[in-house]
Amino acid sequence: MREKLYQGIGERVYEETLPNGLTIRVVSKPDHAKACAFFVTRYGGMDLRFQLHGQWQDTPAGIAHYLEHKMFDTKDGNALQELAQNGAEPNAFTSNAITAYYFYSTEHFYENLKILLEFVSVPYFTKESVEKEQGIIAQEIRMVEDTPDWQIYTQLMQCLYERSPARISVAGTVESIRQITAETLYDCHRAFYCPGNMVLCVVGNVDPQRVADIAREVLPKEPGERILRDYGQEETPVPFRREAVSHMEVSMPQFLAGYKCDPPPEGEAQYRLSIIGDMACDILFGDSSPLYNSLYERGLINDSFGGNFDILPGAAYLYVGGDTNHPQEVYDAVTAEAQRLAAEGIDEDFYQRIRRASYGQMLRGLNSFESIAIGFAEGVFHDFDYYTFPEIFATITKADVEDFLRRNITAERSAISLLYPTEA
Repeated sequence: MREKLYQGIGERVYEETLPNGLTIRVVSKPDHAKACAFFVTRYGGMDLRFQLHGQWQDTPAGIAHYLEHKMFDTKDGNALQELAQNGAEPNAFTSNAITAYYFYSTEHFYENLKILLEFVSVPYFTKESVEKEQGIIAQEIRMVEDTPDWQIYTQLMQCLYERSPARISVAGTVESIRQITAETLYDCHRAFYCPGNMVLCVVGNVDPQRVADIAREVLPKEPGERILRDYGQEETPVPFRREAVSHMEVSMPQFLAGYKCDPPPEGEAQYRLSIIGDMACDILFGDSSPLYNSLYERGLINDSFGGNFDILPGAAYLYVGGDTNHPQEVYDAVTAEAQRLAAEGIDEDFYQRIRRASYGQMLRGLNSFESIAIGFAEGVFHDFDYYTFPEIFATITKADVEDFLRRNITAERSAISLLYPTEA
């Protein structure tokens, strides 16, 4: 394996791409007793339409999440239980863009790694088990749909996007998951759970060569077919709808404003954009920003107020919201402040303070094994190096953040999702 030392942050990483196309990253943490392994596929909730064997496939919403649930089934029982009995802490998640299976352990690490690679690479479904799972996931979906956070977020995404699968919940709907069969799950596994579409990232005090040897032993020898994906026709910068309103059993009104940003590039430019977007959020409405303090002092917001910048396949957006009795006033204030900062410029001292805080947060992330593993996986999928953030920070200027605000955080690109208390 190739050893790479990152002098600026004192980190050591071992890299290899196996003949079957699997990318391996082993991040050395010699002072830690616990290690983790993340086995990640570039397959998420937005990958509903893809080409397999020259034929376009349209799959039901929620199938990536459904497949994640079913992957723990094995001929001999359940891999989740097997890992837990072997001293591991296993889990999995599905996002819009990826599905990750992982475990933490302080003992039997290599045995657990072999179990992880085996059950993720060898699917086992039956008609009966797939139908049984529908009831379990349907109940999970109903519970989530009854939460205000889900309602207000889903409304916003359906306002911002007309055709992108970003507007569809990762879990799907009760109706969509009824269309999922064992055959469909096998097709999706065949398309996306192949070594050429996956990354194995291990963090801890482990032997990198032994990790690679286990992957060679367990996984298929072929990389699999290169999959073409369709995320819908190109969207305009203008949201599909400007506003959505609903009512639920909440104590006070809630809002979530979204700004439809330019589609993300690939490579280092995407990583750079994610850092700029995060800094723009802190400068615009972070809890040390002039806007936050002004709105808070006037009683327009409370501690629930906040937001983030998010990059999805073929899409990017910034969102902000919280509990307030004056959602329109707060929404207008955010947009106006963004354009004021773009026109008048960000205070230099404030920018430098936010820049140092953002860089410090990235440094603290070096203590999170999960952040490291997911960061490296996303870097492989989008052609950037997660540990090059010191060099990227050095290229970012105040003008970059001002330009981001000027282009993206405008009334023309915005939409608002409103949730009011149910009337008695």
